[in-house]
Amino acid sequence: MTVSVISSMTLDGVVQAPGRPDEDTRDGFPRGGWAVPYGDEAATAAWGEVIAKATGGGGFLLGRRTYLNFIEAWPKRAPDHQYTATLTRTPKYVASTTLTEPLPWENSILLTDPVHQVPSLKQEKNLVIMGSGALIKSLSRAGLIDEYLLTIAPLVLGEGGRLFRAGFPATRLTLASAKTSTKGVIIATYRPERP
Repeated sequence: MTVSVISSMTLDGVVQAPGRPDEDTRDGFPRGGWAVPYGDEAATAAWGEVIAKATGGGGFLLGRRTYLNFIEAWPKRAPDHQYTATLTRTPKYVASTTLTEPLPWENSILLTDPVHQVPSLKQEKNLVIMGSGALIKSLSRAGLIDEYLLTIAPLVLGEGGRLFRAGFPATRLTLASAKTSTKGVIIATYRPERP
């Protein structure tokens, strides 16, 4: 089984707030929603293939901030959207040391020590991570990430949070697949090389 990261990013590596202006305004970030103009069928299909790993008997692995953002964006804002039903019925494993059970969204399971809990989950389930930069960093350091699907927009923002930020462990990656969307987005899957 695998742990897969899916992320939209800019050419300069920004992953902060791709979906909407109010998604993540930390540090005064004013450019939320930057990925929306770059969406097309190819990128959607690539994400769909990876998300199917989670919804087909696996689960989502989310950091606290991403989990709380999802609750705000899906069940509250779009209760009738098809993704809301999918996200609701799929197990969501939430890494947090500050949240307590029961978590507010059904099928949500708290992980208080993901570096030690994910290996046993990974024996039985495919897990998909969206957002959750701090979680990705800690799981990568522990050698628990199996692949990154990155949709890289032809855009430079010059500011904003990055996936591969200072302190991220040095990692050699192998390009498993790559294609370009109609809007110039590079859709690339990378797999960490194991020592």
